[in-house]
Amino acid sequence: MGQEAEKQRPLIEGLDPEEARAIIDPALQLMMDAVHRYEGYVAQALGDGIFALFGAPLAHEDHPQRALYAALRMQEEMRRYADQLRLKGGVPLQMRVGINTGEVVVRSIRKDDLHTDYVPVGHATNLAARMEQMATPGSILVTEYTHKITTGYFEFKVLGEARIKGVEEPLHVYEVLGAGPLRTRLQVAARRGLTRFVGRQSEMAQLRLAFEQAKAGQGQIVGVMGEPGLGKSRLFYEFKLTSQSGGLVLEAYSVSHGKAAPYLPLIELLKTYFQIQLQDDERQRKEKIAGKVLILDRSLEDILPYLFALFGIEDPYSPLQQMDAQIRRRRTFEAVKKLFLRESLNQPLMLIFEDLHWIDTETQGFLDVLSESVASARILMLTNYRPEYRHEWGQKTYYTQLRLAPFGKTEAEEFLAALLDTTAGATGPAPLLALKQLILEKTEGTPFFMEEIVQELVEQGVLVREAAGARLRPGFSASGHELLPTDLHIPTTVQGVLAARIDRLAPDEKALFQQLAVIGREFPLSLVRQVVAQPEDELYRVLSSLQHKEFLYEQPAFPEMEYLFKHALTQEVAYGTVLQERRKALHEKTAQAIEQLFQDRLDEHYSDLAHHYSRSGNPQKAIEYLQKAGQQAAQRSANAEAIAHLTTALQVLKTLPDTSERAQKELTLQVTLGPSVIATKGWAAPEAKMVYSRAQELCQQAGDTSQLFAILWGLWLFHIAQADFEPTRELGEQLLALAQSKNDSGLLVEAHYVQAAIHFWFSGEMVATREHAEQGISLYDPQQHRSLAFLYGSFDPGVACFGYAALALWALGYSQQGRQRLHAALALARELSHPSSLAFALSLAAVFHLLGHEEQAAQERAEATIALATEQGLPVLSAFGTLYRGRALAEWGQGEEGIAQIQQGLAALSRTAGQVGRPHWLALLAEAYGKVGQPEEALSALAEALDLVDRTGERFYEAELYRLKGELTLKQSGVRSPQHPAPNT
Repeated sequence: MGQEAEKQRPLIEGLDPEEARAIIDPALQLMMDAVHRYEGYVAQALGDGIFALFGAPLAHEDHPQRALYAALRMQEEMRRYADQLRLKGGVPLQMRVGINTGEVVVRSIRKDDLHTDYVPVGHATNLAARMEQMATPGSILVTEYTHKITTGYFEFKVLGEARIKGVEEPLHVYEVLGAGPLRTRLQVAARRGLTRFVGRQSEMAQLRLAFEQAKAGQGQIVGVMGEPGLGKSRLFYEFKLTSQSGGLVLEAYSVSHGKAAPYLPLIELLKTYFQIQLQDDERQRKEKIAGKVLILDRSLEDILPYLFALFGIEDPYSPLQQMDAQIRRRRTFEAVKKLFLRESLNQPLMLIFEDLHWIDTETQGFLDVLSESVASARILMLTNYRPEYRHEWGQKTYYTQLRLAPFGKTEAEEFLAALLDTTAGATGPAPLLALKQLILEKTEGTPFFMEEIVQELVEQGVLVREAAGARLRPGFSASGHELLPTDLHIPTTVQGVLAARIDRLAPDEKALFQQLAVIGREFPLSLVRQVVAQPEDELYRVLSSLQHKEFLYEQPAFPEMEYLFKHALTQEVAYGTVLQERRKALHEKTAQAIEQLFQDRLDEHYSDLAHHYSRSGNPQKAIEYLQKAGQQAAQRSANAEAIAHLTTALQVLKTLPDTSERAQKELTLQVTLGPSVIATKGWAAPEAKMVYSRAQELCQQAGDTSQLFAILWGLWLFHIAQADFEPTRELGEQLLALAQSKNDSGLLVEAHYVQAAIHFWFSGEMVATREHAEQGISLYDPQQHRSLAFLYGSFDPGVACFGYAALALWALGYSQQGRQRLHAALALARELSHPSSLAFALSLAAVFHLLGHEEQAAQERAEATIALATEQGLPVLSAFGTLYRGRALAEWGQGEEGIAQIQQGLAALSRTAGQVGRPHWLALLAEAYGKVGQPEEALSALAEALDLVDRTGERFYEAELYRLKGELTLKQSGVRSPQHPAPNT
């Protein structure tokens, strides 16, 4: 752009040079101010004119438009300035502007005053100068190319062809009259409009039908499954536009590292419901939650503590602090479910959960609970996910899955027709049709890929976006007068598209974009200010540019703005382009900013801090927050997240010098990790042995016995599960001796439970089993010892002692006393509301009833075990229930089904519970085979069971194995066996 202040020469020539300068300098300043307003660069300011650049050294997508807006502003300001001069009796001034668009080389010239000038060199600058020289005072002239790429944004007057010195062919020249009707400055900064919605008519129809059913009280779940980029989110967006007036819409999404952040999507959804803002303090959050709930229904007051806890608002004296993690988890789910069910009585609810392939296990647990109550509520639950996601809703009659496929040929062409204007351009449609074919081949009907490639080509300058759609930049032709886009690098995957777009950002945009990618997928402006060392105006400008290019979206928020990456994959690609050292520094800075900004509620950000510090160069902080995040996840029964955090902490710990302090920290981490590994992997998991063996080694090295009992207990559980008699016995003795030396009642209860289990399974000494179980019962205090189950990753020891006492009494011939102890075990487990203890007690009850040939009662207990264990994610106990239910079914004449379930239970127990108890389970299988007339298979199962007895020394049920073998042998030989004796009473 070239601008010059046109002087009224007869008047100004009579002025003193200083007076003339006093008139010209303000004019030059208003020119420069206009350039700077639109972020151009004044390359030269000489005499009575300036030369300005738009696009160097700072690049933008809309350089020509900025230049024209700046020119219009200059003319407007010059007219005002001229009016002021006229009123003062001074010399009126006018200005002429010439503009051209094209490529130039911009070089830096170092001057003696240590100032750097950026000087453009190229033909395009000459054309701009020629336009300025041709312009009449008060006018703005542009070249044909500038006109073509800005048409529609501005109004022009065609001036016809002009001969330009140094140019062979005449050029079409246009005068800018003003801003056009299609664009304002605000519109230019706003997002690009969405491409016309194409296809998906059947999916939209099914969504509408589901919502109508939900509004009528027949709740529905709809899952939209598809590969990345197929339009899952766009489908929901379009559906919301036409349906959200029919009810309350609440949305949540998951992100790829959250899996380690329990409840994150659910909390975000509740923030929307309660209208909680980022800057709300604890009091404000509490008031909003309580106010909304109590206005909704005062009978919901009892759910408030659970809602407060989700937001990190907890009274240290609250019963939630001491509540068993599984109970708290279940009641939290129930609290949120009650809230939504009650709200649905007032208005239909549309609950949208996006990107479930990245969902954390706790939010998934909530969705599983909510899904059970949707059928009779006015709720439409919309979910979308990639094919690798798995859920348990598939068999529900009120669940519908919509699988999005890539566009077919017709739909893809229609979509591209919405993106590309096949009729625009003086050169005809042929080149654009060739480009369409290329895009179809490269994208294979994936709409997101098509849209992003077109956007990339617009930014490359290959396409020009207009109201009717993008078109080829002038110069491309079917005859190949310029290279067609086939010679351009067009990525074959969306990662390539995004990487190419990022690389073509201006240096400051790219630098900021990379920093934001490290900060996270979504971030508040305050966090950006803390992390990015940049003047505020500059920061806003670059953020605005990234928004304009649709790398970022601005989200409505109060009291400050929040930003979101358009696509999670965009963030991932940008993150990967940051050099490691720079990445570490940014993670460190982000973590420090979070600590500073949210110091009053830091526990809400443990996962974020763990994420950032674990990727920084600060291992001490990383370990600190990874441990806190792991403990927090474990307390919420989010065992998978706990394992992820704690395992990462152990990896980071290895980078520190091998000192006693490091060993002590590792010991704490390993002991904390153990219960979560047991819960998720099973009693016999090799991972559990590795954790506790390493902890034992560290304990011996450090000479620290404070955590020895927990370590020995974990090793004991592993060895008894594997039916390793000798190490099991030795560990049991060590546990008892340690508990006695400490004279700790809680440890003694655990130790007697351990001894009861050893005597029951291995020696088969029922008297000793009963004695230890009864000693444990006598020491047990429900209030004092209720935390032991959480500490040792198993069952409540009181429940276990009652259970083993019941089985021992039955074996000793005191079935009625055994039944009383069994009822006591069940009652205690229900009183404690500890799911795994209750499931364990139910499984023991199933065994008790099977031993007494009470098959109906056994089946009921087994099914209750399965239901509870499945709900709580307890694989060992679920397998127990399956096995015992199979035996009961076989007794009731469903032999084949019963055998199948016993085999299913055996397979699951081999993976999770090891070998202990297997002779007994094989005996159940043998009995089932006997029921269906397959004595050979039955005897084979018994042979395997007796071989295990010989190899492991597990004596429980050994006598019964021989009895069954004799009975089956007689049956095989045709001799009738005696009836079972009646149980003792």
